[in-house]
Amino acid sequence: MSGIARVRCDQVAPVLGEVAGNSALVVASVERALADRVDVLVLPELVTSGYVFRDRDEALHAAITTDDPLFARVRRLLDGTDTVVVFGFCERQDQRVRNSVAVVDATGVRAVYRKTHLWDRETLVFDAGDDAPPVVDTVHGRIGVLVCYDMEFPEMPRMLALAGADLIAVPTNWPVGEHPERDRVAEVIAAQATARGNGVFIACCDRAGTERGQDWNEASVIVDQFGWVVAEAPPGAGTTAVTADVFPTLARDKSTSPHNDWLGDRRPALYEREVPRA
Repeated sequence: MSGIARVRCDQVAPVLGEVAGNSALVVASVERALADRVDVLVLPELVTSGYVFRDRDEALHAAITTDDPLFARVRRLLDGTDTVVVFGFCERQDQRVRNSVAVVDATGVRAVYRKTHLWDRETLVFDAGDDAPPVVDTVHGRIGVLVCYDMEFPEMPRMLALAGADLIAVPTNWPVGEHPERDRVAEVIAAQATARGNGVFIACCDRAGTERGQDWNEASVIVDQFGWVVAEAPPGAGTTAVTADVFPTLARDKSTSPHNDWLGDRRPALYEREVPRA
């Protein structure tokens, strides 16, 4: 297993419903990453389809399965490399439509995760997943996967940390919201807190572009295991790439002082007790 890993969040701008064009966007991103010797590439949520669907039927028309030629094309590009690609796709599963993420390397599709926490109108379009997020063993460390709103539930990244994840890859579509100019957007602050509280690296890949009047934070970020931002997209950057060289396996050391450990100090039996009300 190598020590250093070059991690990239490629903040691209998919076009709603343009599956062929968006697939070409994914391929181009992978080609750029390989040229730049990127080890772990993260792309946005629903990068193959766009996000702001009017209804379920529209999403189904843009949905694909892992038998789609895109997955084979990405695998062929990765042949002979150790690069891992994590990207969101609109997945057709029987008559269900999922907000899914694939982890792909030179051997093929290593894992598919279906978003379990749906945000706002996603609940009218997608079927929520029911399975726990995966941790994939790679030469660049153990990579866990979440999608956007999943990060707002502390139990999700904690599950991955307890399962041994070194890096959590998070394809996202963060809609623009108000925030104090002096601060980063709330989603980035949450990623920092999550990384610090679990002692893991986190790479959140946001998207660019405007879709049916919806703008995005365009706030892709890579955070180290102490919660510090090591690379981020500047405000209003549009399409851009955020890249950092990190050591994911350092996340396996959870010590925070000579006498403390992020996970070892947990007291799960206490957390399950009923809280007294005085």
